[in-house]
Amino acid sequence: MYLHAGNHKNIRLRDIVGIFDTDNATLCEASRKFLSEAQKQGLVSAAKEEIPKSFILYREQGRVKVCFSQLSSAALMGRMKQ
Repeated sequence: MYLHAGNHKNIRLRDIVGIFDTDNATLCEASRKFLSEAQKQGLVSAAKEEIPKSFILYREQGRVKVCFSQLSSAALMGRMKQ
């Protein structure tokens, strides 16, 4: 099974580590630092060029990657339950 993160980006459910609300997660300095490092290492992608509402941590080829989504974390969680 896959989670559709928006704009043709699909992630296997078994590879998802977590789904986070962008506004809440970026309040923490550690989260901002993690996302900054992931960006520098080229591990960040975006499901669309809109302002992201959430991000998904997932495993791909032995690495943890980040996908920003224009969908809310609640909407993504709802899609996972379907």
